[in-house]
Amino acid sequence: MTASNGAAPSRLPQQGHGFSQKSPETAFGASIDPADVARFSAQAAEWWDAHGPFAPLHRFNPARLALIRDQLCTRLGRDPKARAPFEGLTLLDVGCGGGLIAEPMRRMGFDVTAIDASSENIGTARAHADMVGLDIAYRAATVEQIEAEGAGPFDVVLTMEVIEHVADPEGFVRACSRLVRPGGVMMVATLNRTLKSLALGKVAAEYILRWVPAGTHDWRQFLKPEEIRSMLAAEPVTVEGPYGLNYDPLHDRWSQTDDAGINYMMVATRSAA
Repeated sequence: MTASNGAAPSRLPQQGHGFSQKSPETAFGASIDPADVARFSAQAAEWWDAHGPFAPLHRFNPARLALIRDQLCTRLGRDPKARAPFEGLTLLDVGCGGGLIAEPMRRMGFDVTAIDASSENIGTARAHADMVGLDIAYRAATVEQIEAEGAGPFDVVLTMEVIEHVADPEGFVRACSRLVRPGGVMMVATLNRTLKSLALGKVAAEYILRWVPAGTHDWRQFLKPEEIRSMLAAEPVTVEGPYGLNYDPLHDRWSQTDDAGINYMMVATRSAA
């Protein structure tokens, strides 16, 4: 706000995760905001262009990947220095876009399933995974669809910068949490609804710095950490955070911080009982 060459066949979502190999490549559900889906679909071919519309996301990615890795290693008892610390674990990436999180998670050892409401995004993600030889189960679907089909549970569920784009954020995040196995972890990344985020995360990012196209975000849909905590109050999860991510314009880099005034993550661990 990133392999080796060669190709491997993209695989269908695994039966063991509750997917049907005959599942349609059409996303539907109460969480879908058609306008947002259309906006990201129109840019689908440019996800992996580090100098294109998603360039800010490419710069943002190393910092958020480090935060995800460290938080998950701490909670799942894994070694962050290992080459593939999450070998043997399953992960669901909800709202995966072009695969900028799914691919590094696969390299870290996770068996990755990734879904997105945009079939165009999924097409781009599949093509790129094939190109670099990564086996990731991609599907155009919503979290409501795969929950209804009996998918999961997963060791980890990630939803990165998605909840501010859905029509029903509470229903969405609760559905995500229900796909986490007992003792597993969900991480939610979004933007805080503060005056600081209005000035920098919305106005500056869209109209001054031109990091993202104008209209990408609706500041009114940004969520405060306590709102996410409240949304999950009825679910058997322990919610921790926020963990902030801030941009340093002098060094053009992102890093973890205690300041959650703009970008932040929340971590929810599902009760083992």
